[in-house]
Amino acid sequence: MSVPRCSVRRMDEMPEDLARLQRLLDRSYDAAGPHLRGIITPERRLSAEEVSARLQGMCLLALATVTRDGRPLVGPVDGIFYRGSFYFGSSPESVRFRHIAKRPQVSATHLPGEELAVTVHGRAIPIDVRGAAEAGLRRALLDVYLPRYGAGWERFLDSGPVYARIEADRMFTLHMEDAALS
Repeated sequence: MSVPRCSVRRMDEMPEDLARLQRLLDRSYDAAGPHLRGIITPERRLSAEEVSARLQGMCLLALATVTRDGRPLVGPVDGIFYRGSFYFGSSPESVRFRHIAKRPQVSATHLPGEELAVTVHGRAIPIDVRGAAEAGLRRALLDVYLPRYGAGWERFLDSGPVYARIEADRMFTLHMEDAALS
């Protein structure tokens, strides 16, 4: 079986991250309705270790935020799965981060094809990638983007984009073998 990857990067999850992620996956599945459980059957679920192995590097996410009048707005963001959580960035002036500042509820899906889907619902928590507490995430971002964009990307990172971590309330995974798709 091939392991679909977002792009190549090391796996940063610690045992406690994997245990927390597995509890989230199990709790989410247990709370799912019959329709979702009919699609995401036990053999189509991924463990925390499997999720972490597949979500390496930049993973394109469709991220939904909430407008003032309750409408969802969805758009693409670069997602980084680090230590068992999705992180994403944008401009501090973006509509996305203006929504998050007032209504932090978000949903995001990584869906590279029929064979894999990872969906998360929760809150976006702003973080400072220049702070000491986020040194590991900063290193992960540099590992992903420096080979793509060169040394100028680190200057860009220091110029003011904002990042957030999705603090997940629910996370669902779906993985289907190639044979199940035909």
